[in-house]
Amino acid sequence: MHGEVTAIHLARDSGGTVEPAESADAVAERGLRGDRYFRDQGTFDDRSGSDLTLIEAEALSAVEDDYGVSIGAGEHRRNVTTEGVALNHLVGQRFAVGGAVCVGEELCEPCAYLEDLLDEAGVREALVHRGGLRARIVESGTIATGDAVETASV
Repeated sequence: MHGEVTAIHLARDSGGTVEPAESADAVAERGLRGDRYFRDQGTFDDRSGSDLTLIEAEALSAVEDDYGVSIGAGEHRRNVTTEGVALNHLVGQRFAVGGAVCVGEELCEPCAYLEDLLDEAGVREALVHRGGLRARIVESGTIATGDAVETASV
């Protein structure tokens, strides 16, 4: 399995503005340096395995096609947007994102918090089973746009 990082987004504070980044330091058992979860300030901080969250660009396109719901860059509040990799298949798997090695912990199912934050009815329903992946970072490394997402040789 081989995909690519198409975008990286960080939010310094819980509920705060999400900012794009060209790269980020992924720190094992912590998260992305500069993101709210790195500093234990995320909404779901008490949930194990939220070091890194990922979402498929293809899922965002499908949400718009199937539900007419447009979710702008970073509005999904996931750290990494990918292309060409089936994230749901990575639950329980080790995989590399750029220089970091992760383990897929669970699907990142949508919640009422995201729908309320976006103030867009239907977001939660549209993202069911395609809201991305929560992952634990097990080996630190840098993640940059254009980097590979792969399970091989990990």
